[in-house]
Amino acid sequence: MLTETWDYKSLDQKGQTIVEYVWIGGTGEDLRSKARTIKGPVTSVKDLPIWNYDGSSTYQARTENSEIEIVPVALFDDPFRGAPNKLVLCETRVSAEKITASNFRRLATKVFNQKAIDEHEPWFGIEQEYILTKKVGSQLDWPLGWTPGEYPGPQGMYYCGQGAKYVFGREICDAHYKACMNAGIEIYGTNAEVFPGQWEFQVGTCKGIDIADHLIMARFLLRRVAEKFGVDVTFEPKPFQGWNGSGAHTNFSTKGTREDKDMAHILKQLEGLAQYHMTCQKLYGEGNEKRLSGGFETSKYDQFSYGVMSRASSVRIPQQTKDNGNGYYEDRRPSANCDPYVVASLIFSATCLGGAHIDEIEKQYAEFIESKKNNVH
Repeated sequence: MLTETWDYKSLDQKGQTIVEYVWIGGTGEDLRSKARTIKGPVTSVKDLPIWNYDGSSTYQARTENSEIEIVPVALFDDPFRGAPNKLVLCETRVSAEKITASNFRRLATKVFNQKAIDEHEPWFGIEQEYILTKKVGSQLDWPLGWTPGEYPGPQGMYYCGQGAKYVFGREICDAHYKACMNAGIEIYGTNAEVFPGQWEFQVGTCKGIDIADHLIMARFLLRRVAEKFGVDVTFEPKPFQGWNGSGAHTNFSTKGTREDKDMAHILKQLEGLAQYHMTCQKLYGEGNEKRLSGGFETSKYDQFSYGVMSRASSVRIPQQTKDNGNGYYEDRRPSANCDPYVVASLIFSATCLGGAHIDEIEKQYAEFIESKKNNVH
């Protein structure tokens, strides 16, 4: 038993930098990481080498051919080890010619090419809902603050609430908020949600693919922070029937919608979303059909709809957008466990690019689901 603390974080690193490489594993929801030493300071992903790991242990390869490469793409400060150390988000690939099935970022870079970015200036914000859970025995994960095997009082006092009998895990939410700020993530805000033990943080406003990079790293930080409190995080869209589920509502605007008159661009873009509605639904997160029941502040899974101030619609148009005739709108369909590269790419392509690359995303998504079924390892 330790009787004194050792302040190892203040030790001199002799001019070296610890870099934590972070990547998406084979399930699409598992975030993995490992650290290495870099001689000297790190100021850009260009300072970092391509590395590798054992893909047979992350459901991405077979033992006889298990090496997966990780390619640095987005750099953040490390709020756990402190300066000068870094976190780096990585793409995963089998080789320079072949990406892993769970790497949707590569396709997103095709959708968010510089010409499209310059022309449309797509801005995103994502509202990430999640539920904090605590292990009960060896088999049961139960929401934080709930008596094991029992249910709390009805919904109503939990959303943006206060008080120990209504709010569970605020210190985790706050610690995550600060960690994101320290890391350089574009975090917009947080709040307690409708389901007791459920919280939300918002990432954005980000341009193009940055929204997905920042959201993935924010998810990583959330699980790392929760780990320090002995708590887990679930992004499952509908873990408990009879209660609100968890989504990743996505706010979107372009140069056209922000300079709009009478919402002409917005209404045109909604036609594009309606055209690809079922494609989006199939790719917006596994298990999402359980959440989108038409109740609990959701739309119906198989019907596209939009409305001003309506949280029962596929797309909500804020009252201010309606009043001004321009601004942003909110796609309420993505589930909490969605891949943000897929969601952002689908929205941008369906609304501004005439569906470019959506067939490629669908094809890769089908391959990804098949790889999960086979549980490759």
